Amino acid sequence: MPLLPFSRPAAWNIPRLRLPRALGDRLFAGLAHAAALLTLALLLGILLSLLVGAWPAISHYGLSFFVRSAWDPVQNEYGGLAMIYGTLATSFIALLIAVPVSFGIALFLTELSPAWLKRPLGTAIELLAAVPSIVYGMWGLMVFGPILARFVQQPLQAAFDGVPYLAALVSGPPVGIGMLAAGIILAIMIIPFIASVMRDVFELTPALLKESAYGLGATTWEVVWKVVLPYTRTGVLGGVMLGLGRALGETMAVTFVIGNMNQMDSLSLFEAANSITSALANEFAEAGEGLHQASLIYLGLVLFFITFVVLALSKLLLGRLQQNEGKRA
Repeated sequence: MPLLPFSRPAAWNIPRLRLPRALGDRLFAGLAHAAALLTLALLLGILLSLLVGAWPAISHYGLSFFVRSAWDPVQNEYGGLAMIYGTLATSFIALLIAVPVSFGIALFLTELSPAWLKRPLGTAIELLAAVPSIVYGMWGLMVFGPILARFVQQPLQAAFDGVPYLAALVSGPPVGIGMLAAGIILAIMIIPFIASVMRDVFELTPALLKESAYGLGATTWEVVWKVVLPYTRTGVLGGVMLGLGRALGETMAVTFVIGNMNQMDSLSLFEAANSITSALANEFAEAGEGLHQASLIYLGLVLFFITFVVLALSKLLLGRLQQNEGKRA
């Protein structure tokens, strides 16, 4: 039986709506501008709402809020020094651990890993970023904390017993919670972000540059240090700043393992402490209207500015690096 030619039903013959090219370009440009303005409007709205909510605490304490360590809802006395210090200290510890580890991972994946291992290992590292933060917090409290107390804190306390300053850094009950535990958990959480960015920018290095260095007798480390890093340092710095922003804003994992104590009595890395995000998570739902709630919002405003300053400094540094590269060229 011969095949009949296919014919579309009459209902399918719908005329297409065609916009003039100039009108389409103007519409696209207007939508793009609207999206950018919406982002700025949201940012300004968040900032304005934080300022309005925190104004009672701002007018009551002013800048002295940053140097007051007392946090007593019963006496209605508040200060943000302990939380600010805990946030900055845990983020610094996380970067101190995560950046070298991420660099080693990226170096192995791009320069040393066999082909059969590169893809599954890279996928496994990226999957760490998909683990919910509360899972990291529960694991840190119930599994990692006791290990840290038994195999790290107790040996360090025995080794540094009576040593000035060093003994104070490891003092406290060996329960495995505190700023060090929070910093290590944060490091585990931000390693996938930094390592993925470093790996991607390392792979953007032209093969000709690396092969030329190898041809001149350079070792793998010399190629990475003198060729790959100078070529990709802006991307590497961007990855580090991405990890720092993630560490500054983390809430649940830190809440589980930092101890949630508003104190500045000891410099020990194993003493219970607090951070801005954990204080907000623990107290905001139960804070009554007035100075307590305003002080918590003030802490949120401080975290907003800390993040803004970090991002602004990273942009300035990246711009300076790009200018220097242009001058050398």
